[in-house]
Parts: sequence; structure tokens; C-alpha cells
Amino acid sequence: MEVKRVRALAQRALIRRWAEDLGSPSAGLATVEAIRSHLSRWVERRHGTFSFRLTQVLTGHGCLGRYLHRIARREMTSSCHECGAPSDTALHTLIEFSAWGPQRHSLAAFVGGDLSLPSVINAMIDSERCWKEMVLFCENVMTQKEAAERERENSTADPLRRRGPGRRRLRYGHLLLPP
Repeated sequence: MEVKRVRALAQRALIRRWAEDLGSPSAGLATVEAIRSHLSRWVERRHGTFSFRLTQVLTGHGCLGRYLHRIARREMTSSCHECGAPSDTALHTLIEFSAWGPQRHSLAAFVGGDLSLPSVINAMIDSERCWKEMVLFCENVMTQKEAAERERENSTADPLRRRGPGRRRLRYGHLLLPP
């Protein structure tokens, strides 16, 4: 019984420390704020695993114009290739871009209509079904965005658009066996 009490106290102290550390994030402000207000519920939930594409949408790191422009440096601008919006972000993908209407409608039915990130996070924490619907939305949408990105990579002669071999391959490539 004493072990459970100590473990619970330690977990509460850890969550308080995380909340303090997340009080002044340097990146991912929208995601941090959406999760920070529900941090203990987020940590204590018993359902939901992260997929690669769910993580892309929650962090904004993926085939999104803003990420490809600012971080990956493979785009000249952060605009949306599909609709021309000035900034292609995860929020744009989740809420604004009309091509994802059917997927968005399905997700909104489970989340309760409000697709703002805090509402989606809250619904994901409350319901395993909402979590699964968000994962499904992210899988469908990001798979299509990735296919379009590959098509743009293959169809252009612009060297900026092509993926490089990466730092590890450049550094350790000589150690690889020939194909």
C-alpha cells in the first residue's frame, strides 16, 4: 500500500514539473497549450497509441507547406499547394482545407463539431472512439498529402525539392555494403 501511495505522489510531482516546463515552450505552442490544460488526464488515459501520421498532425511536422518551408527547407514558400492558402499547417489541414471535407465531417461527428486542437485533444482523451477517428483522419489525409508531395518531388527539376541523402548516410555511407 505504501508503494502505491509513493508512486502516486511521484507521478503527481512529475506531472506538476511537466506542466511547469511546458509553461514556456520554444516550439509546438498550439499543441503544448492544447495538451497542457489536460496534462494529468492525458498521462493517465488508458487508451490510444500514437501513429506516425497522428504525430505529424499534432506536431505540425510532415508534408505540410509550413514545415517543408521553415524546417526541411524544401519549399520556397509555406503556402498550400492544393488550395493556395498562405500557410499550409496542421490546423489548415484539420479545419480549413475543403478537400478533406468528408474526412473532416466524419471526425467532427465523433468530436462534437468543434475541430479546434484543444477540443480534439479533449475528445481524444475522453473517448477511445474519438482517438481512433482522429488517427483515421490523420492516416487518410497525410497519406494523400505524402503522395502529392512525392509526385511534386518526381515531377520537378528543382534541386531544392529533392530529398538529400541525409546526414547519417553522408557520414556513414562508406560503411554500407554495396547493393
